[in-house]
Amino acid sequence: MSLSSAARAQSLLCAGMWRLLLIQQRSRGVSYKAVVFEESGVLLPAPHRTATDWEARSCIPAGTVQRAALSGGESSLSLQYSRGELTAVEFLQELGQQCFEIVSLKPVNSPLLSLCFLTAWKQVQKQLPTMAEAAQCIRAEGLQTALLSHGLCPGQRLLPLEQQHFDVVVESHQEGVPRPDPGTYKLCLELLGVQPQESILLDSSSQNLEVAAQLGMKTVKVDDPAAALKELEAHLGFPLQGFVPYTRSVRPGMEIPKDRLQKYLEDVLGAHPTAPLELRQFESPRSYLVKFGGRLLVLKKEEEPPSGSSGLSVSREYRVLKALAEAGVPVPPVLALCEDRSILGSAFLLLEHRAGHIHRSLSLPAVPPPRRRAWFGAMANVLARIHSLEPGAAELQELGEHGNYIQQQFETWTKQYRAVETHTIPAMERLIQWLPLHFPESQKTTLVHGDFRMDHLVFHPDRPEVLAVLGWKFATLGDPLCDVANNCLLWQLPGTSSHLPGLRSCDLGQLGIPTAEEYSQMYCGHRGVQHPQNWNFYLAFAFFRRAVMLQGRHRGALAGEDQQGS
Repeated sequence: MSLSSAARAQSLLCAGMWRLLLIQQRSRGVSYKAVVFEESGVLLPAPHRTATDWEARSCIPAGTVQRAALSGGESSLSLQYSRGELTAVEFLQELGQQCFEIVSLKPVNSPLLSLCFLTAWKQVQKQLPTMAEAAQCIRAEGLQTALLSHGLCPGQRLLPLEQQHFDVVVESHQEGVPRPDPGTYKLCLELLGVQPQESILLDSSSQNLEVAAQLGMKTVKVDDPAAALKELEAHLGFPLQGFVPYTRSVRPGMEIPKDRLQKYLEDVLGAHPTAPLELRQFESPRSYLVKFGGRLLVLKKEEEPPSGSSGLSVSREYRVLKALAEAGVPVPPVLALCEDRSILGSAFLLLEHRAGHIHRSLSLPAVPPPRRRAWFGAMANVLARIHSLEPGAAELQELGEHGNYIQQQFETWTKQYRAVETHTIPAMERLIQWLPLHFPESQKTTLVHGDFRMDHLVFHPDRPEVLAVLGWKFATLGDPLCDVANNCLLWQLPGTSSHLPGLRSCDLGQLGIPTAEEYSQMYCGHRGVQHPQNWNFYLAFAFFRRAVMLQGRHRGALAGEDQQGS
């Protein structure tokens, strides 16, 4: 039987689910969808203010800077900078020269110009990290950010900030619409795909803010950066400090009692920090990041109601992670298990936070193409290490029974599909009939992760080394080839999927990424086994499992729409 029909059914379910999730996200009640940062005066100190400070500190007559900035009519330094014809550095240089001429000083004999740059750089070091962290917090909440810059040459402006902090960057001079032309803001909003009333502009210029406000944008004037961020927090409804990668502020209704947690941590860890405990939340609503003194911890609460037999209670996960760590598998260090429900209302697991880089896209945009193959090699290697563990030696026998794993999984997922089925999908019916006829005659039994993929791996920031494997919810004993096939499934999914972007239709050679077959061969090489002849069965089974998950989410989304309409 051809598997293309099953793949098509899976793709249709994918597309339907993404649309429904987008509808839900848009109806979450958040007023603002984007925040626009002006580079000068917001991310960087305004050169006019910096120059005025320099005037006072350097005993230059009051008003000299203003006179130097405004002289020259349409060719004045102030208007040249406003039109984007001068960068912040060039503006300060030219302004210094003009000031020297006005007060009849020779720049070559005066340290004043260097003092000007020293003053500016000190302010940059103070202001930029604060605003950069705010931009990261905003993106972590699912909102977009944009940068408006005067820079004449992309990549050559003063701002030492990663491009990934912003969804959109508008170089006003290159676009030919220098501020306060409203066309700058219209272009920015168009690129962001939001309406004016859905955006907030941060700027230090009253003239710019007035133009943006006339378009309908919410505006925040940045005279004092700290005060401006407090005002922005009030508009957005979440904090703009304390950012940690891959976390967001705690969702409404999911707060946990900090006082009781603080006392528990003090007792268990034997530490009494003076700083208050801080909480953030991971993508999983049951996982929290805890800042306790100088330590970063991960707290995982038990699911309520408890998950089924295929899931992990926190007590079971605690034992599994301890066994894996002792066997040499890279997992987050386990600190404690608390089964006293009086503290947080449920049992919870405490782990050491493992800092590193998690690649959300299989195309690895953060890694140079010539090096990407090594990252896939590291992924294949750690999966082979997991499958090479002897369950008895690692004290993992409790995870499941030997043999019949695929048959049991097929029955479980088929029941789940029938429970969430909304209409008959012929391709799924054919696949359900085909799979039992092609079960493998023999199956090996090892520890299987159950949801092994790139975004469940914490990599070293600079080299292809896996620091920790996450997401052990479906861990059990079973056929290791099911893990490999599930891992290879993303090669068949489209790159436009927001939940799990895949590699279908990508030029893998140009990206420097191995094919799915090459990757599976990497795995087999690490394990010292032959590539299976019935590999297509395992891929079909992986598609079936994925399709059932998507159908479940599709059914849930439809139920949510029905409740909203009733």
